[in-house]
Amino acid sequence: MPKIGIGIIGVGRIGKLHAEKMLHNSKVQLLGISDVFMNEELVEWSKPFNLSIMTNSYLELIQDPRIEAIFICSPTNTHIEIIKAAVARGKHIFCEKPISFNYQETKEIMELVEQAGVVFQVGFNRRFDHNFQKVRELMNSETIGQPHLIKITSRDPQPPPASYILASGGLFMDMSIHDFDMARYITGSEVETVYAEGAVLVDPEIGELGDIDTAIITLRFANGALGVIDNSRKAVYGYDQRVEIFGEKGNISVENDVPTTVKVSTEEAITTDHPKYFFLDRYIESYKTEVNYFVESILGGLPPLVSAYDGYQAERIAFAAKQSLLQGRLVRLEEIQ
Repeated sequence: MPKIGIGIIGVGRIGKLHAEKMLHNSKVQLLGISDVFMNEELVEWSKPFNLSIMTNSYLELIQDPRIEAIFICSPTNTHIEIIKAAVARGKHIFCEKPISFNYQETKEIMELVEQAGVVFQVGFNRRFDHNFQKVRELMNSETIGQPHLIKITSRDPQPPPASYILASGGLFMDMSIHDFDMARYITGSEVETVYAEGAVLVDPEIGELGDIDTAIITLRFANGALGVIDNSRKAVYGYDQRVEIFGEKGNISVENDVPTTVKVSTEEAITTDHPKYFFLDRYIESYKTEVNYFVESILGGLPPLVSAYDGYQAERIAFAAKQSLLQGRLVRLEEIQ
């Protein structure tokens, strides 16, 4: 069976991760990579892939007829121009989140890919985590009936460097956006209102750069449920990822993944393992699953599980959260047109 030719644009941590997952997929062939910082380290890393193209120009990948799909793993401010170039060539596109820093530009992209008829998937990898997929399954089966309260905790083990903060788009667009997408995914309902409070409690430099490192965001959904998301850039005990849905018939919760479930009980204390420390440890399988799903969407004509519309909606919520923080008021999503 012929393989789908793939090109990766942007070969940093995430680009490399996707490439390494492709080694285990018999339906794809990674043909080339593009990175503005093409260097000896990348050349050495790429040897197991036997690549045909290694370039600092993404256009060289997009223009190659052997490449049917591209993975956009470059900085967010480059996404729009790359997507437009790829759509013009009829390439299928996997794009890391967010699609852009401007939800209006993202809306244009959403319409563009729909008209072109190409597969477009956004890298909200948490949808492919086995725990959260089980939650969605339970919600679809109405195991707990109408949801009333949704609580999402998402806390990083340590803050990123200043250089990352400057290019990230801020906590809501960079970090909370995963939780905004998860809130929509779990509830199957759109967000109607957003209210956000934020503070700088972890690193003063983050505040000096115009961002926050700690936040509480409250949401009201179209189905009547209420939601709360709490974010922090620093949880000293590990990568804290928990979800709880309380409904009319019961409760569903997802606890942190831990290296082992061993509990040691002594006279002095009861101890268990810390949560997994890094997002690549916690969600490593979900990255593999999302790549496989993207490939199957191309081969089988299936709609992507995370579409450009999902990316657009998450960005609208992020923008509303930022407006709420700056203006000190509740923001209705209908304002964000």
